[in-house]
Amino acid sequence: MKKKNIVFQLKITLKEIEPPIWRRIQVPSTASFWDLHVAIQDVMGWLDYHQHLFRIKKPRAKKLTNIGIPPDDYFEDQPEIRPGWEENIEDFFVDPGRTAEYVYDFGDDWEHDILFEGILLKEKGVLYPLCISGARACPPEDCGGVYGYHDFLEIINNPDHKEYETMMQWRGGNFDSESFEAEDVIFDNPGKRWKKAFPGLEKTGR
Repeated sequence: MKKKNIVFQLKITLKEIEPPIWRRIQVPSTASFWDLHVAIQDVMGWLDYHQHLFRIKKPRAKKLTNIGIPPDDYFEDQPEIRPGWEENIEDFFVDPGRTAEYVYDFGDDWEHDILFEGILLKEKGVLYPLCISGARACPPEDCGGVYGYHDFLEIINNPDHKEYETMMQWRGGNFDSESFEAEDVIFDNPGKRWKKAFPGLEKTGR
């Protein structure tokens, strides 16, 4: 099979929230980790306001590889972060069953499990990445992480709560935690997103 004709099926699950918030997507095997980052942002419903990081083991490696946006300056003993646009997912997701962790927003610290479910042939006429299923809405940005999200739901589901009006005003309208439709997902162009995030920076990698 030619690599360009292959897609990887991945399941992304937000940790520590029950019932689970999850998405199942198909992405080209030739995608970079930057491409995967953009796809996860779009399919989950995040707004890409904050830093992110993948933690994953390369085949036969003993240590995790950190992939994301390298800092301008490293502190002493700080692990290296490989640029996501220089690392390709096919070099890490070599067998179904492999896993990775994706962290978004180092303040709220949203942790996601990524499970590599399978290898498929592209379908003619289908645009990838593609969301094929999922459940429950993504938490609002900057709501305070898992515990803050639990507080947020408790408040907006109780009109008598003293913080109800304030929280609804902050939210900017109603929030349905159970709402998600795979067909409503729109995926951004990762190349355009990269140019917007790093204007003037020369992109390397495949």
